[in-house]
Amino acid sequence: MARADFYLIGKPRFREQPLLLACELARKASDAGLPMLVLCASSAQAELLDDLLWSFDPDAYVPHQIVGADEDEDEVPVLIAAPEHDAALRPLVLNLRDAAVPEGFDRVLEVVPADDSARGPLRERWKQYVARGLEVAKHDM
Repeated sequence: MARADFYLIGKPRFREQPLLLACELARKASDAGLPMLVLCASSAQAELLDDLLWSFDPDAYVPHQIVGADEDEDEVPVLIAAPEHDAALRPLVLNLRDAAVPEGFDRVLEVVPADDSARGPLRERWKQYVARGLEVAKHDM
């Protein structure tokens, strides 16, 4: 059964830079050998995440690239997609966009902002995933 995991930002370092949580989730996926697709809300966010993945932890290397940057995308553990680039869904998807991810994954990760006013769209997505029969869980970060 497909799953949706919602990660609620609480720790100060994630509040200051929510993409750090995306980096941590990408590292976990990479360490576990699970190819991940990250759906970014904008090209600027994709580039920022690309930069952060190089620098967020001096002791970690998370192999990654932005869709369209190279031919060998299938080989890369973490693939970052800006909205203007189509990428085939992978079994594990980290969604940073405003819409729920369509069918075609085993597990989707959603990052929930600390700001309560920004949580409305996430509540809608939670309802959509439940309505589609996904197993839904919440994690405080």
